[in-house]
This record gives sequence, structure tokens and C-alpha cells, in this order.
Amino acid sequence: MESCSNLARNPEANTVFDWFAADDRASFHRVAHPATRSRQRVNTGITNMIKRKRKIKNMRITTTKTGNASNRARLIAGFAFAVLITHNAALGAQLPVNLGTAGSYVILAKSGISTVPPSAVTGDLGVSPIDSTALTGFSLILDGSGQFSTSSQVTGKLYAPDYASPTPANLTTAVSDMETAYTDAAGRTLPDATELGSGNIGGMTLAPGLYKWSTDLTIPTDVTFSGGPNDVWIFQIAGNISIAGAKSVILSGGAQARNIFWQVAGGVGVALGTTSHFEGIILTQAGITLQTGASINGRLLAQTAVTLDANTVTVPPSPPSFGPVARASDGTVTLVITNTPDRVLTVQYSTDLISWTTLFTPTPTISPYVTSDTSASADAMRFYRALYP
Repeated sequence: MESCSNLARNPEANTVFDWFAADDRASFHRVAHPATRSRQRVNTGITNMIKRKRKIKNMRITTTKTGNASNRARLIAGFAFAVLITHNAALGAQLPVNLGTAGSYVILAKSGISTVPPSAVTGDLGVSPIDSTALTGFSLILDGSGQFSTSSQVTGKLYAPDYASPTPANLTTAVSDMETAYTDAAGRTLPDATELGSGNIGGMTLAPGLYKWSTDLTIPTDVTFSGGPNDVWIFQIAGNISIAGAKSVILSGGAQARNIFWQVAGGVGVALGTTSHFEGIILTQAGITLQTGASINGRLLAQTAVTLDANTVTVPPSPPSFGPVARASDGTVTLVITNTPDRVLTVQYSTDLISWTTLFTPTPTISPYVTSDTSASADAMRFYRALYP
């Protein structure tokens, strides 16, 4: 896991701050934006501290008053693995592809999604402009609202444009966002490598970056992506992708499937071999086919159809984030954390954004997870972060 302090000291990273404050009832209101320095009504000490660490990107700082200025708690709402650090710690690193509302779906396709049972899909599915007749093999059960269907093979909802409002409009927007994301990924420039392995990356260990091929891409043996939780991989493939049966895309060093993007322009699209395992967000101009028993941790976003055959498709977990943060008169801090249920969560605090102490490592069964830090009275200033180990 990449440390917060290393990111903070990186002189090339970008900076965006949002400043908020709260009264004793934790009723939040906007105070100022850092773009206007004169409007930052914050304590001089914390201002100087943040100046020393101002290379952290997208940090949201929350101030909770207790009525005693010397006993104020400055709390940072954590995102991803630390302090709302959402991306590139170094100049030249790729930004994640913005999926827009397409990111609300684990599978989104324009001309249909079919399955040969039993598949196990975690996340929402959508088709558009084709209607619900193109959701085949799922034994759909229409919800009473008429806005979505359910299936025993899906932990989530299935949407189609012939369902009740607002589903049709939402799907139109999502498909447009999918196409925009595809264009974004295809338009990235200055690749770190071109024609790597002549289109064969089996057996390789790939660092974060932008990779480009004018051919098909094949994965005949396992391939490993090694990097930190905020690192990004983008693959631009002019042809198609295939991974051999029983082979895997392996993540190491904290690499996250949500930060891996496969942009595939070929007329066939993507084929995942029998019992293979894949990681990342697939954006195809054509179709995506998962052969029997193949699995993916990621998203399938196809401009034609997606075909399943007893597959496991799991949406990448969203990084934890903080909701309202409040400190009581006795110094106890209440934290509200939006998390992925049944996944181990690590909650830490710091007084200087460098040294971090673990408070607890729960496995919440629900989201949001509400907990308290009864030791916070020991410090006038505390920062919090939440992360998945």
C-alpha cells in the first residue's frame, strides 16, 4: 500500500481542496474554496500544515466545533485508502477514465445481455436502446414499481428502456456516458509502451501506464499488474482481446480493478476463455463473450452484446468514504463511513498526516457503518482515513 506521506511529499501531484465546517449538531455548510485564499476561514495551524502537504489531491477537510476553540477537532473525510487521495501522485500518470453514470452498472450493453444459467452477477445490469426482451436467460421478475426486474442470478437490478420512468432516461444517459468513456480511453496520448510483446502479454508483469497495440491482444498465460491502489492502467487495443482458458489477470501491490481500463476497437471484441479470470473495466465497440465458468472482477460495457455462460461477474468495490463527522463535548468523535458490506475495513487516525494509528479493523455487514472514537479527546486535532487492506 502506498503511504499517504509519500504522496503528500510528491512535488508533481495536483491539488484540489474543498473546505467545510459544521456546528455542534453536525449540520454541514460550505465555508470557502481554496481557490480563493482570502475566504479560507480556518485555523492557522491547520492551514500551515496543509500548505506543507498541499500536493495531496482532492482532500475534503471537515471542522467540527465543540464550543471551545482549543478543543476543536479537524477531521478529514477519507476516500479510497487515504484522505480523499483519488489519483495520480506523479506528473504523467494517467487519470482514471470517467465512466459517468455508466459506472452504475456492472454490465451495460446496447443490443442485449444473455446468460446460460447459473451465472452469479453482483451489480446492476442495463440494456438500451434494445428492450427487455434482450435480457435472456435471467427468468426476469418485474418489480411492482415497473422500473426494474430482478433475477435469482443477479445480486442487483436489471434495467431496460421499456420499463417505467425514470429508467428509460437513465439508460439513455448511461449509454451516452459509456460511449464517452470509450472515446476518452481511445483518445489518450503519449503511451508508455506500444506493440508490447507483439500483442502477447502472457507471463509479463505490467507497471501502471498507457499501453497501445495496433493488433489483437492475447493473454495465453497469466499476466500480473503490479502497482498501488491509486495507479491506473489503460490499454488501447485496435483489434480484439482473448485470454486463454484457466488463465488469469493477477493484481499485486494493491492494484485495483476499478483503475484498469481495456478499450477494445476490434470487430469481435473480447473473449474470456473457459474458467479464466479477468480484472478491470472493459469498454468495447463490439461484444464481450465469457465462456463457461469464466469470471471477472470489473465491468462489462459493450456497444453491442454481452454473452454469459455460467459466469461470475463482480463489480469492483467502491473505496470507503466518510459522511457527516461530529465531535461531542466529551471529545468522542462519531464517524459515518460508506463501505462495502462484509469487507474488512481499516480505520486510522493521525495528528500530522504522516504517522497513522489504526483505531479498529471491523467487518461491517451494513453500509453506512457508524462508529465512535472515544480516544479523540487526547488530541485537539485529528485526521481520519478509511481503507481496505
